[in-house]
Amino acid sequence: MTRSMPAPAFKVLVVDDEPETARAHAAYVDRVEGFSTGAIAGNGNTALQLLAEAHEQGKPFDLVLLDMTLPDLHGIDVARRMRGRGYTLDIIAITAVRDLAVVRSAVATGITQYLIKPFSFAAFSEKLENHRRFIDTMRSTGGSTSQAALDHAFSELRSGGTSASLPKGLIIERLEQVREHLATRPEQAFSATELAEELGMSRVTARRYLEHLAESKTVDKQPRVGTRGRPEYEYRAAVS
Repeated sequence: MTRSMPAPAFKVLVVDDEPETARAHAAYVDRVEGFSTGAIAGNGNTALQLLAEAHEQGKPFDLVLLDMTLPDLHGIDVARRMRGRGYTLDIIAITAVRDLAVVRSAVATGITQYLIKPFSFAAFSEKLENHRRFIDTMRSTGGSTSQAALDHAFSELRSGGTSASLPKGLIIERLEQVREHLATRPEQAFSATELAEELGMSRVTARRYLEHLAESKTVDKQPRVGTRGRPEYEYRAAVS
């Protein structure tokens, strides 16, 4: 009886100038099946050096978790230099900066996904799973592909799947806003009314997004204790 060999792990380079944060992100990586931390870099130049060494050794990294705010180079500059050297591996940007101009610049350099600090392990692991599905889909197309296959592959990078899979009236960007809001406060539970007030949307709209996230097991839903009459539900980020 022959045993199938386990699929090779995605080798990840973690880049962050805060040692404790870098170790935490590396631990997150190692918790996701099929991913492993290959190295940690505390600045942009070290990251580029590690990428070059791995490339020369024929053991390149598969993915970079790249902090945007580094002491020597901006994360976008690191990404640009990576592309200039011919490194085509995917990059997930990690940052506390919410400037839309920075996000647009990151996308322009080929950064495929974005994580805004602080985030939960559930949000983090979902980005890695998106990456896995994207790579698997691209590999399955062989040497050539079709428009439909490409559209499907790139849809895998969007958290929660493609927009076409969302119920009518839901928008992926707004879904991400709701998901992120809960992920940054994992200890807090929100009712639809509370979330609507914080995000500037109607209670009905907030409830629709929360219910969708609850159905996909991204958030936990339970009745709020102490409410009279019709039960009110509260939602919090799911704990992995």
